[in-house]
Amino acid sequence: MQKSPLQEAVERAHALGRRAVIPFITAGFPDKESFWTHLERIDGAGADIIEIGVPFSDPVADGPLIEQASRDALARGVSLKWILDGLKARKGRFFAKLALMGYVNPFYQYGLERLALDAAEAGVSGFIVPDMPLEESGIFRDAFDPHGLTLVTLVAPNTSVERMREYKPHTSGFVYVVSVLGTTGGKVDLTQSVTETMRRARAVFDVPLALGFGLQTPDQLDALPEDARPDAAVLGSALLRHIAEGKDAAEFLGKWTGK
Repeated sequence: MQKSPLQEAVERAHALGRRAVIPFITAGFPDKESFWTHLERIDGAGADIIEIGVPFSDPVADGPLIEQASRDALARGVSLKWILDGLKARKGRFFAKLALMGYVNPFYQYGLERLALDAAEAGVSGFIVPDMPLEESGIFRDAFDPHGLTLVTLVAPNTSVERMREYKPHTSGFVYVVSVLGTTGGKVDLTQSVTETMRRARAVFDVPLALGFGLQTPDQLDALPEDARPDAAVLGSALLRHIAEGKDAAEFLGKWTGK
């Protein structure tokens, strides 16, 4: 199997002597025009992979900040087609690999074959779909695989070793390790909630592990035991809060990327 561009992006960061950085930004945040400027600023700040959130009316995994950003974007007319059309118009501008993070409903309603074709044409490398269990993912993989698109596996503190082993044959790119059972953006005691989950995942998977939900500063990861530290850090709510305060995304990401 050919290595996913998402995995290559994480490994490229490691070759530079640092952890990979995966910022998240909701499409259309803080508004439709400045979103594209922020996306370019995030890319220029050294992001390895950028997660672009696809707005949805019932974002069950998202905390209050991202949920509100999603609702505001929908009210402004942001749609999956708007995102893909915008990315197509800007294809080739981004150094970071791009992944769309969203829920089953908008992707399925778009039409999976059409979605795979349009995403590939837009320069997207993969998808993160937190409400899709393994048993229902086959039709997505069947549509994505011919276009080289990765469907990222998610695991959480309640994911057993046995369940992780079921995911393993279908896993590529990286594994998204959710730090807590809950929504994004909350304060997290990573040492307590993450160490055992990371160790279980490390024992099963042979692709990089990315940790998300609740990350704000690099010292949160430094507090973890060395064998429980992730290969990549996913930054969402804290970054959106920084942007909402009128600050530059590059300033926030600099402490993670060293730029």
